Amino acid sequence: MKRSPLVVIFITIFIDLVGFGIVIPILPYYVQRFGAAANVVGWLFAVYSLMQFVFAPLLGRLSDKYGRRPVLLVSIIGSAISYFLMGAAGTLAWLFAGRILAGITGGNISTAQAYIADVTTQEDRAKGMGLVGAAFGLGFIFGPAIGGILSGISPAMPFYFAGVLSLINAALLYFVLPESLTEEVKARIAGQKRTSMLGYLANRQLALTMAIYFLIIVAFSIMTTSFALFTMYRFDFDEVHNGYMFSFIGVIAVIAQVVVVRRFVKERSETMFVIGGLALLVIGFGALPFVNPDRQGWLEAMVILLVASALISIGNQIASPLLTSIASKSVGADVQGGMMGFVQSLGSLARFTGPMLASFLIVGGAANAISDRSLFVTFWTSAAITIVALACGFVLARLHATSQPERDAICTGGDELAAVSTEQI
Repeated sequence: MKRSPLVVIFITIFIDLVGFGIVIPILPYYVQRFGAAANVVGWLFAVYSLMQFVFAPLLGRLSDKYGRRPVLLVSIIGSAISYFLMGAAGTLAWLFAGRILAGITGGNISTAQAYIADVTTQEDRAKGMGLVGAAFGLGFIFGPAIGGILSGISPAMPFYFAGVLSLINAALLYFVLPESLTEEVKARIAGQKRTSMLGYLANRQLALTMAIYFLIIVAFSIMTTSFALFTMYRFDFDEVHNGYMFSFIGVIAVIAQVVVVRRFVKERSETMFVIGGLALLVIGFGALPFVNPDRQGWLEAMVILLVASALISIGNQIASPLLTSIASKSVGADVQGGMMGFVQSLGSLARFTGPMLASFLIVGGAANAISDRSLFVTFWTSAAITIVALACGFVLARLHATSQPERDAICTGGDELAAVSTEQI
């Protein structure tokens, strides 16, 4: 594994996700300055993901054609502009405009994943993709805490800080990060026959992998969209408290990545670890609505909240990177950008679907009407969706065990699959 480029791309992703983490826990409070209802938070998350769904495949295709470095650079600069727009927003419409631009440029994670695929071997791919998960975890350690502290200075200050951080990230990338895509690969891509990336889903193992990935992100995004509203309702948490909670989730995510994924996961055990991660998610989602300090006492309720949050963080941190690794190994080197763009686009569709569901579930269909019943419905919906994904995980494990020759064929990125281009998705 080439260590130096991976260190640089990890730092790039980390800084990008610190900016992302700064914004998430403060949005439910930031919209209040515009007199918006509670369910508007779900729309802000949803429009961001909708833009990623549309533009992530495009960024992936462009990175296959022109290289990873220029696409990452332009998209990070775009993220900086979006943060400044949100910080300066004087109306709800301008806040939405900033979120739309953030979603358009936020598809760069797929390009970063393609970069990792470029510089890692098949055997090290899961560990390489785990760097994205570790960066997410670290981003959620520092980002929410920073956002909570800065919001005490000014509601807009976290957005301006995130914008400046993105500009610093762009400068680091420009001066330090080398290009990972060779001219030879670019030439092969240019000469490829145009074929739909959706053709990959004709392979049932890859299709099932993507189905599981979609379902768990829907479930997880329902939880993340609703979490701040849940803690506001049950614990009377403010921006600072929720910033600390998201930081705790990030710490657990990094520990799970270092202790579990990077140490114990081997290529042939990936599906079993995915199943384990899904099981933890089901338990965590199912436990959250039972957390009630009025019934259990504040300390006991807080302990249960931390345990349930930890289970969710560990489960997501194990399952998501491994599913991305399985998808990456299903294609040849020539189309990693397009494949990762396709994966992130699917994830963005899930992140659009989840917040849209949450915006209705958490408030029981009416603005500002959070109740004990709506909390049970919300988090048990996440658990039910994950149970479906868990069932699919057992099927995927069986396919991997009984169809080894087919899996080896797709993982080598053979001639037929390597000929598939990302020109049409």
